[in-house]
Amino acid sequence: MKIDQIELYNLSIPFISPFKFSNGELLAHTCLIVAIKSEGLTGWGECPTFDSPYYTYETIKTASHILADFLIPRIINKNIYNPQEIRDLLASIRGHNMAKSALDCAIWDLFAQSENLSLKNFLQGVKDQIKVGVSVSLEGNINQLLNTVENYVSQGYQRVKLKISPYWSLKPLQEVRKKYPHLMLMADGNSAFTLDDIALFQEMNELNLIMIEQPLGYDDLLDHSLLQAQINTPICLDESINSLHDTRMAIALKSAQIINLKVSRVGGITNAIEIHNLCQKGGIKLWCGGMLESGIGRATNLHLASLSNFVLPADISATNRYFKEDITQSPVYLNPQDSTIDVPKGIGIGIKVDKNLLFKYKQNQQIFR
Repeated sequence: MKIDQIELYNLSIPFISPFKFSNGELLAHTCLIVAIKSEGLTGWGECPTFDSPYYTYETIKTASHILADFLIPRIINKNIYNPQEIRDLLASIRGHNMAKSALDCAIWDLFAQSENLSLKNFLQGVKDQIKVGVSVSLEGNINQLLNTVENYVSQGYQRVKLKISPYWSLKPLQEVRKKYPHLMLMADGNSAFTLDDIALFQEMNELNLIMIEQPLGYDDLLDHSLLQAQINTPICLDESINSLHDTRMAIALKSAQIINLKVSRVGGITNAIEIHNLCQKGGIKLWCGGMLESGIGRATNLHLASLSNFVLPADISATNRYFKEDITQSPVYLNPQDSTIDVPKGIGIGIKVDKNLLFKYKQNQQIFR
C-alpha cells in the first residue's frame, strides 16, 4: 500500500459548555486531523492535544510542526505492507506520541478498509458494545455538581468520574456518594496531589470508589507505589503510562491496579495493543480513556476498547455530551438501558467525515504529496 497523499487539518470545535479541570478550562476541542490516502481509500486519525501543555508537553503548534517537518516526510510515498511498520518508520523521532498516534491510527484505519473489515474485527476485538461513563469537570458548587450528575444518571450513564483538586475533593465525592450509593464512582486527580495527602486518600477508602486516577505526579511511578500500599482504593495510572516500558515498570513497582489506556498518549494502536497484552498477562485491568475527541478519535477508541482486557467502563461518552456539531455524519449515541455505546459496524473506523463541518471548524490545512 503506497501512501499517496496526507492532509493535515487544524480544527477548533466549540464545546456546549466549558470543561474545567485542575489545570485550567477549555472552551473548544482543539485537535489535528490527518487523512491518509492510498489506493482510493482514506484513513483518518486524530491528534487531540491542547493549545497549552496541560496534559503532555505536546501542543497543537508543536504537534503540527513535528508532523509536517519530521513525521509525514518519513512515510509519504512509502510502500507500507502492515500497519505496525509505521512505528518503526517514526522511531528515530523521540517522543511526540500524540502526533505519531494520529498517523498510526489512520494507517490502521486504511489497512482495515483494504481488508473490507471493521477496525474491531481487524484488531480481533470481542465486544460489539462498550460500557461507558462520563467525566464531570470541576464545578465549585455542590448543588450544581449534584444537578450535573443527576442529569447524566438520568441519561443512562452508570459510571461517573469526578475531576478533583486540592480545594475540591473529599466533600463533592461524599455528597455524590450519599445521593447515589450504588453509582460506579471514581475520582481523577490529574496529578494535583502529593504524598502529603495520604490521609485524604485514606478517608476516600470509605466511599467505595472504583478507582482514583493519577492522583500524584504525571511522570511518577514510585510515589504511586507508596500510596497504593497505604490505601484500599485501586489507583489508576493515566499520564504516567506513555510506553510499554512505563507499563512494565508500573507492574514491577505495583504502582497501580488499573491503567487508563489512551491510544493517543501511547503513540497509537500498535503500542496500545502491546500494552493491552502485557496488562492482561500481568493482571492489570484496563479501561479506554478519552481526550474529548471528535467523532474520528471517538470511533477509534470504541474499536480499541473492544479488546478483551478493557474490562472497566470507558471514557467515551455520546457526541452530544460535548458538541452541538461534530465533524462526522455518524454521531455516537448512548444506549441508556445499559450505559453502552455501539462499536461502529462499517469498514475501518466505520464513520463518515462531514467535509462541510470539517472545513467549517478548520483553522488551517496542509497537503503533502
